[in-house]
Amino acid sequence: MKNVTLRLDDGTLFRGRSFGYEAPVAGEVVFNTAMSGYPESLTDPSYAGQLMVLTYPLIGNYGVPEFSFDAQGLPVFMESDRIYASAIIVSDYSEEYSHWNAKESLAEWLRREHIPGITGIDTRRLTKLLRERGVMLGQILFDDMPDITPAPEYEGINFVARVSCKEPVTYQPTAKPAGGRAKRVVLADCGVKANIIRCLLRRGVEVVRVPWNFNFNTLDFDALFLANGPGDPDMCAETVQNIRSFLATEPVRPCMGICMGNQLLSKAAGATIYKMKYGHRSHNQPVRLAGTDTCFVTSQNHGYAVDTSSLGEDWEPLFVNMNDGSNEGIRHKHDPWFSAQFHPEACSGPTDTEFLFDKFVDLIV
Repeated sequence: MKNVTLRLDDGTLFRGRSFGYEAPVAGEVVFNTAMSGYPESLTDPSYAGQLMVLTYPLIGNYGVPEFSFDAQGLPVFMESDRIYASAIIVSDYSEEYSHWNAKESLAEWLRREHIPGITGIDTRRLTKLLRERGVMLGQILFDDMPDITPAPEYEGINFVARVSCKEPVTYQPTAKPAGGRAKRVVLADCGVKANIIRCLLRRGVEVVRVPWNFNFNTLDFDALFLANGPGDPDMCAETVQNIRSFLATEPVRPCMGICMGNQLLSKAAGATIYKMKYGHRSHNQPVRLAGTDTCFVTSQNHGYAVDTSSLGEDWEPLFVNMNDGSNEGIRHKHDPWFSAQFHPEACSGPTDTEFLFDKFVDLIV
């Protein structure tokens, strides 16, 4: 294991050892408090451009499952076709692993996909620093490569354009369609997790996945789905304009958004978005259904939030975060349009809110 240094843009240094691919890298340093699910998190496109700090102290002990794909090209165990996080930072990497489904170690996977990994870092101190000062840019530097110093950057980059599909892809339902004909859902891919598609296919709908800036209004479809994705939603002006055109089109058709999809739907509704101090990245975020005492535990991964005070008069909050009061979803007061800032499909995480997919599919006529 080579000696490496994590340098934050405020000058703070953390010393550790490499257990992944040996190459310097830079990006936005964020923390995730989940206790499990590193294969799913690493392959979540929403982590593009970020150095992921895992607060759970022991990582790697259950290895990595086989990276295989089903007949329609969807990954069986992962959330996308590759690792999208720029690096992983942990306190204690377990070189030995044991799990019925493991095919390789985390270190072997990282090296194969050219992703650095650091162990031996005081992740408690690092996380406290990020909570106090907010997420910041950082660099992972190898002590034996002093002349290679990548420049950290995150703001102003359209990561959605980097991770979105490049052309439309159609997926057929894996369950029998209700009524005998599969309803067609157009999914605007801003960096979609595979389990979102799986959840829709299991409910008997056909999914047409289109690039983030594709004008889906030219297609024939029954409902619109807005997926998650990385970076600043303000970079997706073309997507927002297409959503506005959809909302203004008759007849009215259902729309659901998840994560960035919540932010893009909100922008189409006239709301503004702000960057959070350190975001929500965990499996234990409590949210409350607005206007009720009903609460759910959710999986989340986002660094931006909706300013609900800027929503149009026909819109209202649907869910509220119980920790900091930030928005966790919106809905239209009359039309079948709603969204969730959290991940109902989880993977990994709790599945308490997967019923939202049922609600969405039931709205399709």
